[in-house]
Amino acid sequence: MMGLFKRKSEKEKLQSKYEKLIAESYKLSHTDRKASDLKAAEADEILRKIESLN
Repeated sequence: MMGLFKRKSEKEKLQSKYEKLIAESYKLSHTDRKASDLKAAEADEILRKIESLN
């Protein structure tokens, strides 16, 4: 039962946030290019943090 409530590692949290930002960036790319670019930049920053953990 303990495995059911396993806490996410820092890397897993960042990966989840990265995927969310990429999805938002893609959606925004159809309507607001500038906002899309900002989300993509945020996602890139998160990706760098993930890589630094490795």
